[in-house]
Formats: sequence, C-alpha cells, structure tokens
Amino acid sequence: MDLPEVELRQLRVFLVVAETGHVGRAAERLGIAQPPLSQQIQRLEARVGYPLFKRHAKGVDLTPAGRELLPVARAALDLVAHGLDAARRKGRGEAGRLRVGMAASLAASFLPPMVRAFRAAHPGVVLDIREMTTDPQADALRDGLIDVGVGRDATPSPGITVRTIAREPLVAVLPRGSRITEVPTGLAGETFALFPASAGAAFHDRILGVCRAAGFTPRVGHEATEWPTLIAFVAAGLAVTIAPKSVPLAGVERRELPGGADTAVTVSRRQADADPIVEAFCGIALTSR
Repeated sequence: MDLPEVELRQLRVFLVVAETGHVGRAAERLGIAQPPLSQQIQRLEARVGYPLFKRHAKGVDLTPAGRELLPVARAALDLVAHGLDAARRKGRGEAGRLRVGMAASLAASFLPPMVRAFRAAHPGVVLDIREMTTDPQADALRDGLIDVGVGRDATPSPGITVRTIAREPLVAVLPRGSRITEVPTGLAGETFALFPASAGAAFHDRILGVCRAAGFTPRVGHEATEWPTLIAFVAAGLAVTIAPKSVPLAGVERRELPGGADTAVTVSRRQADADPIVEAFCGIALTSR
C-alpha cells in the first residue's frame, strides 16, 4: 500500500490549530507567521484529499475528516517523541536489553559483583543472563544471540575480541579420604572427569597441560558440561578432576596445585559492536573484581 508523504511538522501544526481553534493563536504558539502555517495546513489537506477545518468568524472547527485525523496525529507525534527519547537513552547506554552468555562456574563468584556494579550504574538496562559454556559463546555472538560472553580461557576468533578480566587458581579435586598427597603427580593413573573440549577447548587444554607438566597424560573416563555433575563423579569415588578454585565443592577434598596453575576469566564481544551498553558492561567487568 502506498502511503501519502506527511511531514511531522504538518501534523504538529494541525494539532495546535485543532487545540486552539484559531489559526492566529496557533501561529503565535508555534512562533511562526500565519501564511506559512496556513500553507502547512493546505499541504496536509492536499495529502488527505479533504478539508480538515471549516472556517468561521471566530476561528476554525474540525471537519469530519479532521476529527478522524486528530487522534492519529496525537498518537503519531507521541510515538515519535517516545522513540526519540528511547533512542537517546539507548545511545547514552541508559536503556535497552543486554544478553550475556555466562559460564556456569562463574555464577557464584564473578557474576554477583559484576551484575551489582552494572545495575547500580545502568538501572534502566534489562540484563538477560544465559548459562552457556565458553566456546559456544563465540558462535552465539556471531549469530547475534548474545551481546557479551563471560567464560574461561576464551580465545579470539574471526570477528570476536577477547579480554582477560581476572585469573583464578586451579585446584585438584579428590574423593573424601583419598590417600593422594602429592598433586598433580599423584593423579597419574587416576580416572579423570573433565569438561569436553567442545565446551571450552582452551580450558580443556589447560587442564591437560597441568597433567603433562607433571609427567603424565590423564585418562579421561567421564565428561560433563556442568561442574556439579563432574564434582558428583568425584564425590562418588569414580574420578578425580582439576577445577577452578571458586567452583562449589561439596562432598570432596581440595588440594592446592603448586606452580601457580590457573585459569583466565574472559569477556568476549563482537569486534565491530559499538553499542554503548556493551561498552559499559565490558568496562565494569574489567574493574568489578
């Protein structure tokens, strides 16, 4: 359907004339001369195809066509005003929705201070936190499903930039009552429960690297993408694992690893994304710890 071209100023002039019922008073309120005001009304009437006002000695009254247009003109001008205000707030990073992919292992440690700091600075922004392992975050960013990814040991990829926001120690996790005293060397020959490489290849390689540096390659017998599941395997005596220190460890024992073995907490975003809300979140992520 072809829509007639109507300028917002024509609707604004029409609305003021309708409200005042007088061309002269409308021109005074708008701060313009009567002839250009009348021209705007005439152009609008030409677009509609019918007169909008009937003139009389004391001013003007709306015609049936004018009465039909009046609520539409009000709604259109209100909608544009609200839209402009929303765009300005979005441009200032004060409103909108931010979709964040977050590795579950960060929920108890890194997520709370990050979210509190962001919400205090940007109360008008709705945070949509989605649990997501690290490597799938890159595809979700490229596909526009999330705006920011927070994970472990993420690596840059085409179109995706990554920054480290913190480093966290790794610990050996053993069943209760384990006789293993030296770690990680004492873990040689044990069955491991680990994250699959598909969930986070760099983090997976980091765990393997800790073991290889101790002179052995771990025998992986169990895999899961959730830390509670991996820890449950250990608690049941089925396996051992190496985990970030902040992961909740119930029913198991923890051993500190020598040599400063750690994992990087990273924030990922689209390289070309200049959204001020994304900028604000990443800035807070870098300073909230």
